[in-house]
Formats: sequence, C-alpha cells, structure tokens
Amino acid sequence: MNRWTGWVLRHPALVTVAWLVVTLAGGALAPTTIDRLSYEFGLPGQPAYEANRAINEQYRTGGSVDPILLVVELPEGSSVEDPAVATELAAALERTAQAVPGARLASFVDTGDEAFASDDGRWTFALVYPEVVPGPDPYAATLPALEGALADVAVAGAPVEITGISVLSEDGASGDRGVLIETILGGVGAMVVLALVFGSLLAFVPLLVATVSILGTFLCLLALTSALDVSFVVQYLAALIGLGVAIDYSLLIVMRWREERSHGAENGDAVRIAMATAGRSVIFSGITVAVSLAALIAIPLPFLRSIGLGGLLIPVLSVAVSISLVPVILDKLGPRLQWPRRTPTDPRSRRWAAIATAVVRHRAVVAIGATVFMLLLVAPVLGLRLGSADLETYGTDSRAGAAAQGLVGSGAAPGALRPIEVLVPASEVGGTVTGLGEVSGVAHTLAPESDGWRAGDTVLVQVWTADDPASAEGAATVSRVRDAAATIPGAKVGGSRAEESDLRSAVYGSMPLVLTLIMIVTFLLLARALRSLWLPIKALALNVLSIGAAFGLTVLIWQGGYGSQLLFGSEPAGAVTVWVPVAAFAFLFGLSMDYEVFILTRMREAYDQHGSTPRAVVEGIAHTGRLVTSAALILFLAFVALSTIPSVDVKILATALALGIAIDALVVRTVLAPALVSLFDRWNWWLPPWLERLLRVPPQQTGSAAGSHGANSGRRSLSEADAG
Repeated sequence: MNRWTGWVLRHPALVTVAWLVVTLAGGALAPTTIDRLSYEFGLPGQPAYEANRAINEQYRTGGSVDPILLVVELPEGSSVEDPAVATELAAALERTAQAVPGARLASFVDTGDEAFASDDGRWTFALVYPEVVPGPDPYAATLPALEGALADVAVAGAPVEITGISVLSEDGASGDRGVLIETILGGVGAMVVLALVFGSLLAFVPLLVATVSILGTFLCLLALTSALDVSFVVQYLAALIGLGVAIDYSLLIVMRWREERSHGAENGDAVRIAMATAGRSVIFSGITVAVSLAALIAIPLPFLRSIGLGGLLIPVLSVAVSISLVPVILDKLGPRLQWPRRTPTDPRSRRWAAIATAVVRHRAVVAIGATVFMLLLVAPVLGLRLGSADLETYGTDSRAGAAAQGLVGSGAAPGALRPIEVLVPASEVGGTVTGLGEVSGVAHTLAPESDGWRAGDTVLVQVWTADDPASAEGAATVSRVRDAAATIPGAKVGGSRAEESDLRSAVYGSMPLVLTLIMIVTFLLLARALRSLWLPIKALALNVLSIGAAFGLTVLIWQGGYGSQLLFGSEPAGAVTVWVPVAAFAFLFGLSMDYEVFILTRMREAYDQHGSTPRAVVEGIAHTGRLVTSAALILFLAFVALSTIPSVDVKILATALALGIAIDALVVRTVLAPALVSLFDRWNWWLPPWLERLLRVPPQQTGSAAGSHGANSGRRSLSEADAG
C-alpha cells in the first residue's frame, strides 16, 4: 500500500486528468448507456419461457405478457345476451381491432362462451392481446390508442373500462422521475449527513468521489452492454448503491486522515498513514462486496448475471477512485478543505466509547438480548411466499383497479386476468380443452376460433384458474395444469405464471452454490485480513442473521401489509418478488461486510498495540461508531430514494436493502458484534498455523502491552483492563 500511495502522490496530475476524462466521458455517454439497457427477463432452456417464445414468434402477442381486458358493467335490467347490447359490444370491439391492428381478441360476441359474462349477464369482458413491443411497457403504444378509440364508446350507456395486469402494473408509472432525479435525492441526503460529520469543505470530497465513481461505472456498463444484455435495474443500483459505497470508502480514508492530523501528524504523513490503515480496509471491503455480487454470475439467468456483473463494477470503481483520487486531494488541498473548522478534530467519539464500554461490561446479557431480538425479526421469513402481487394489491383507487375488482367480484374467473396459454397441435385441440377443463382448480378452458388464435398447424388454448394464479391455490392449479398438459402430444404450456414458476426453480435451485461460493471466498478474505479463524466465522453468522432480520421485516411489510400503505402508499403485494431475495442477499452481504471490516480491522489494530480484547473493542467502536452510523445513514437514504420508483419489485428490493443496512449498523455491528468479540476474548485472535501458511499471512506484530504472552496467549480480563 505504501508503494501505491507513493506513486499516486508523485503523479497527482496524471491521476486527476485520468479521472476527469472518465467522468466527462461517463457523463456524456450516460444517456446512451441507459438506452441500451435491457428489460428482458429471459429464462433460456426453461419450458415455460421457451413456450412463451414460441407463442410470441408465431402469434406476435401474449406469452409472458398478460392480456388487456375491456370490461363493461351493464345497467340494471340489461344483459350481454340482449341483441342491442350485443350489437353495441360488437361495434366497440370493431373499433378496438381498428385501433390496435394485429391484436388477438376474444369475447362473448365472437365465442358465445358464458365464461366472458357474469351469471346475471350484467358484467362482460373481452381479452385483447396486442402485439408486444420491447421495453419496460410492452403495451406502451397500445394503451393510448385504445383509450382514444374507446373514450366516447358506451354499451347500453355504460363506459368500456380498460384493465388487466399489465395496465395495473403500469398505473402510476408516470411518476418515475428517472435515475438522475433519484440520484439527486440520495445525494441531497448524503450532503446533509456529511455536512454534520465534517462541518467543513471536506464534506464535498466524498460527494466528488461518488460522482466520479458513478459516472465511471456507467461508462463501464456501456462497454458491458456491447457484450451482453444488462438489466435496467442495474442503472438504479449503480447510481444509488454507488453513491453510498463510494462515500463509505472515501469517508473512511478522510476520517482516518483527519484523526492523524488531530494527533499532530504532518499532512503528507497523515495521508500515508490513512492509506496504510483505512486504505487497506477499503480494498478488502471492496473485494468482499465484489465477490458477493460476482456470485450472482453462478445463477443461470441472464438478467441476474447482468446484475451481478454490473453490480461488481460499483465497488471496483469506488475503491479505485478512493485509493487514488482521495490521497491526491488530501495531499494537495486537505488542510484548506477544513475551512471553516480550521482545527483538526479527533473523530474518536466519547458517546460511542461509553456505549462500547457498557456493552463490554454486560456482554453476556447484551449478546443474549440482541440475539433474541434479531431472531424475532427473522421469524416472519418462515412464512415467506415468493411470487407476484395479488389482485387485491392494486386496490380500487384507479378506474382500472375498480374494473378488475368489480369483474372478479361479479363471479368472473380471476385467472382470466392471468391466463395460462397452451400451444397445441390443431389435432389435439378438442382433447386439450376437455382434459385441462377437468383439472382441479380450473374454471374455464376455451379455444376461440376467431382470427389470431390459430397459426399454421397450431392452436392457442386458454386456461383460466378459479383462483388468482398469484395466490398459493392458483399457483398449485397452474402446476397441475402443466402436469396434465405434459401428457398431450406436442403441447407447450406458457403464460406469465408458468414462467414465474420456472424462474423460482432456476433462481433457488442455484442458491446453495451461490451461498457456498460467497461464504468460502469471504471467509478466506477476512481470515487473511483479520488474521483470525473465529472473527470471520462470527462475521459470516452475523451477516446471515442481519439479512434474515431484514427479510423478516420486508415480509411483514409487503406480504403481511403492516405498513405498506403508510410507508409507500401501496397495498401489500401478498408475496415477495421471486428474484428480489437473492439479489438483496448478494448486495446486503457485501455492504454489511463493509462495516464489519471497518470495525474489526480497527479492533485488530488496537489489539496489536496493547493485547487487550476489551480495550480493543472499546477503541474500535469509539473510532468507527460515528463512521459506521453516518455511512449507513447515507446508504439508507439512497435506498429510500430507490423506493420512490413506481415499480413494486424495485420498492420491495429497496425496502429489504434499507432495512438490512439500518439493522446491521444499529444493532449488529455496534451492539451484538462487540459483545461477541468480548465474549470470545483471546479466541478472536487465534489463527491455526496451517491456515496461516495457506493464506500467506504476514507475521503479526504486537505492541509492548502484549508482553511476552504473545498474540495467542491469555489476555487481561475486563476488570484488569479497567483497573489499568
């Protein structure tokens, strides 16, 4: 590290110009990067995904994209079977066909199937499958055309309402302010926190590092998009997580520099000491975050792999900027940036020292109490349900939501909004309709004969479940339909819910491998950095506990509905989106380990000086408590900004990330972890000789306080430390 710092300080102009070029290029090309991001959630090789691809290739509609529904509630005394009503309904459907040419339609008018009407005939609906266009909204061009064509159309005096899962999901999407505004929101919150921490122009240094890191990440993402599809989610993660991570890393170095300056070190010496200590921690932290995100590459799903590849760029760029540009800034401008607070202040916090002392003295009680508290937060995970939002999630506040709820309330099959589509050879249509209609939980099966439902020698058969396919009962019905269809020659089962089931299997079938990779690599990195066997094991266990607690609260909010309306103005989803837990785990594992590395490396440094575990714990928390809480608050605010994106999936991800960071910083790292380190005492610092040789750990240097007992001998008790 000393060689690197020396090289950087000898070439300040080169470092500055290099990052200036990266920043300008990243800013100029950021719109291009965003335009090239993908909205494809492909599952190559999975049966439902391949079925949906076949459907879309042959029919150019449907598949994984649910239909639009045109809903009419007729007045009292009217029925869909009335000739006048049928004539007006046919005219409305004709205008629909003209407005969205190439759409696949089905209704009571052209099928005569009672499945399209309520028992009393007052409610009726039509399925509309427009051609799908790539992008975040597959019906982006269709909905305005439909709304314009049907704005003045009435059937028996009743308006034609437009609804459907795709419509409901996009309802309110116009509030999406884009990644730039979300980043500005997070940046404003970060600026407030940094101003309180530094009270000087030093507050702008972490923000400058974040700006360079984020734009550099976007530049690298542009290169990545030329080789593979990169998910649109990455832009938000790169901007907002990049904001927090870059600030974290630069904040650690700047605060250590300020501490050394307060102890009387010359500016250049303070920079070198900060880089040798905090800079080294930043590198290990960045590697840990990158490893946890790189593990997503092991999941055989392109969009999650792209999140892993794109995500690992965040810590890599943040580390690179922090260990190159920050020392140059501090070396050239550091003392001037302390205006208006001219006198360097020691970042050691008396308040955190008092908290750490109390924790150490009551370590057993604190450890047990904090563990029980965390396990209570974890408990709701046992009821986790992976899937999509229930119909009830969308409420009745909008016209589309009211139409959907009213239709289902009239007795229509909920599965009509999320149909199972079965592509079968024309010769198998009759047997398919009859056979699948007998499956338990199926409300209706139909094979419309109108245009758009037959292509070549294939026919599309619709299967509607009696329960919402997003519910547990509906999902079970979808599974039974797939099993029954497997006996039909040439049948392929598609639809959004069938593909979601395959997504669940693909993601969580690979989870054991992902977890194993993360755990092994992280353990080896921490064992070498901390020169300890038990500290990495404890860190891994606490990370899992912290993430479990975040998931538990997320389940309560989004699945149980405890606070979703209050916090987000949204109805509970009734489930957690399938891919969110694995993505949240990868990010939280790395980000939480950041704080663990910050704290434990400072404890290790203190222990090497005097050989007392209790004193090392107090000194470690006293020097890092304020840093960790400030950094965590910045990340928390970044995730709050992320949660304002209209997508429910992103809101759930942001909730898990924000809660994970808050719990980890306030409970685990500053209370539970110090208590456990105190309880382990001398065992914290033990590293088996064979592992030491394997990891090529440099020789340990202990301070004089350790005496002749050595690094792994017994240490003074808390009472002895207090007496000293």
